[in-house]
This record gives sequence, structure tokens and C-alpha cells, in this order.
Amino acid sequence: MQTSLHAALKGVITAILMIGIALAVYYSGQPASSPFQYLIYAVYALGIIWTLLAYRRSATFSGKFPDLFSQGFRCFIVVTLMMVMFTFAFTKMHPEFADEAATMYKEQQLKEKNKLPADIESEAASYKKSYTTVIVYGAIIGYLIIGAGVTAAASGLLMRRNNS
Repeated sequence: MQTSLHAALKGVITAILMIGIALAVYYSGQPASSPFQYLIYAVYALGIIWTLLAYRRSATFSGKFPDLFSQGFRCFIVVTLMMVMFTFAFTKMHPEFADEAATMYKEQQLKEKNKLPADIESEAASYKKSYTTVIVYGAIIGYLIIGAGVTAAASGLLMRRNNS
């Protein structure tokens, strides 16, 4: 049971580092498409790998893939939860993001010229209203997919290396 606590704690540490990087990138004035954003994902992957390597070296390591994956899961689920809470709070603290996204959506719809202006205004308002929900759902899905992928790949490589 002690290892699950360690995996979850490693997830907390990883998420705190990821949030710190996200805030540093944002407040440094970097654009949203900055390559520094990839550093967040690198830290995420390294946090999962750190968890897996630590478990593999522990006395409780069973040598089975599901047990190794389970440790990575405990880490990445904590990271996902914390990053989703951060994403929600950050978008709520910055309503200008929703305004900017709605404006871009409206401009895109105006270029298509196949809708009435009243319909475009209504859709832009709806887009703005659902902005946080869409961003949070995207974060949930994205972090779960990346976490599961990194955990499965790293667990597989570690098991293969363990069997060699």
C-alpha cells in the first residue's frame, strides 16, 4: 500500500511542476503556441517514468506488467485531476480567453457567409458560454490519453528490459 502513496505523491509533485511551468510560460508573455508548452508534457512523461522506475526498483515489484502499469496509473490520474482543476480555475480567472475565442469564432463564421448575422451572434455567445467546459473536457481527455500512452509504453519497455 505504501507504493500507491508514493505514486500518488509523485503525481502531486509532477502536477505542481507542470502548473509552475504553465504559469511561468503564461506570465513570461510567451504565446500560447510557444514551444515551451511542450516542456509541460515532458515533465508529465518524466513524472510517470520516475514513478515506474522507482516501483521497478522497489522490493514490492512483482515483475508483472499490470502491477507496473497500476503504479503509473496512480501517478497520472493524480496529475490529470490536478491539471483539470488548474485548467478550470485558470480559465475562470481569465474570462478574456473566452472573449477572444468567441471573437475568433465569430470572425471565422463571418468569412463563411452562409449564416445570418443574428445566428452568428447567437452561436458566438453560446461558444463563449461553453468555453470553459470545452477546455476542461479537452484537458481531461488529453491528459488521460497521454498518461495512459506514456505509462503503457514505458511499462512495456521496462518489462521488456527486465526480461532481457
